[in-house]
Amino acid sequence: MPFYEHVYLARQDLAPAQVEGLTDAFTKVITDHSGNVRGTEYWGLRSLAYRIRKNRKAHYVLLNIEAPAAAVQELERQVALNEDVIRYQTVRVEALEADGSAMVRKTERSERSRRNRDEGGW
Repeated sequence: MPFYEHVYLARQDLAPAQVEGLTDAFTKVITDHSGNVRGTEYWGLRSLAYRIRKNRKAHYVLLNIEAPAAAVQELERQVALNEDVIRYQTVRVEALEADGSAMVRKTERSERSRRNRDEGGW
């Protein structure tokens, strides 16, 4: 089965628990169509580069998916119908990253540098 990375942006006024509920619903769509969600990453509430539907911030979520094309098409249909999702993008990839996305690695790097700075190191 092919691999996909699906990122969606949810409205800023949602609680993180509601975003998790959206993620669970989208995961169920994939599993109901004989697919598998290999992992999810919540990137947090981040500022947008420009305003989208009067939102200046959005909750970012990544889904790593292994599923047939029909499952991904159904997922995109469900996401497009959901009013809480302001943008989404699905990209087919050759392989899923095992150690996390670049956003997770960036966060870990910044936490390490902050921790070193607080300890008196560079």
